Amino acid sequence: MNKPSAIEKKLLHYTGKAISEFNMIQAGDRIMVCLSGGKDSFTMLKILKLLQKRADLDFEIFAFTLDQAQPGWNDTALRAWLDDHQLPYEILTRDTYSIVKEKIPEGQTYCSLCSRLRRGIIYNYAEDHGFTKIALGHHRDDLIRTLLMSIFYSGDIRSMPPKLLTDDRRHIVIRPLVYCQEADIIEYAKEQAFPIIPCNLCGSQENLVRKKMKTLIDTLAKENPKIPSNMLHALAHVRSSQLMDKNLRDFKNLEAGLAKYDPPLEVEAGGDSRGSDSTEGDSKANYALL
Repeated sequence: MNKPSAIEKKLLHYTGKAISEFNMIQAGDRIMVCLSGGKDSFTMLKILKLLQKRADLDFEIFAFTLDQAQPGWNDTALRAWLDDHQLPYEILTRDTYSIVKEKIPEGQTYCSLCSRLRRGIIYNYAEDHGFTKIALGHHRDDLIRTLLMSIFYSGDIRSMPPKLLTDDRRHIVIRPLVYCQEADIIEYAKEQAFPIIPCNLCGSQENLVRKKMKTLIDTLAKENPKIPSNMLHALAHVRSSQLMDKNLRDFKNLEAGLAKYDPPLEVEAGGDSRGSDSTEGDSKANYALL
């Protein structure tokens, strides 16, 4: 067995940390790892395979690739890589490319429709084949860019959770790379020489909003390198009382929560608080004033 490189050790550490902290994998899980052919999903699959060998619990890994019938798609090298690593897999062909090109005008972003179509196919496949978890390759920088995109362009605060129960309650989606930096994944992908398959949809659109968010964060990080990690930290430390969401706070009736203030009893000189002229009352009052 080859000794892991420094970058592989780092990715193993942060992936294992995320899996542990968010309880992503349990014994007996059948995990469908979505392998798009990009650097992120290749890294996720390889790291999960290494962790599987080290883990004390038994779980299955299955690689699922969706061929969306994009022009120039060639998965020959991907198939060879999966065979070499003895990974069970399926490459399913569904022509979502034509649908996206037909429905979305030239110059507009394809991501939203493409993602919805792809997600539907993935969820159906997972259910039909009995997988208990669906693993996606989103990393730290995906999460913080999505946060800014939501604030700037959608007017809400949201991102990508590390573990998600889908709206129909039929699937659990996990993102094991949420603590991993994209720069480390790029370095690891080069080191491993993954047979990357480029996306001819997203890759052909140079003015994607996500790229603008990347540029903004990278620029800020040159002045303060902690900004990306601080943004990720913010996603895990939400102070709802400091926001203005009326669904989280009943602002109209906030006064009802005020603590009742009972002023201290005033004691008159020479008497107790009950107005008694007794000697006992005087002594208690005088003692309280000392």
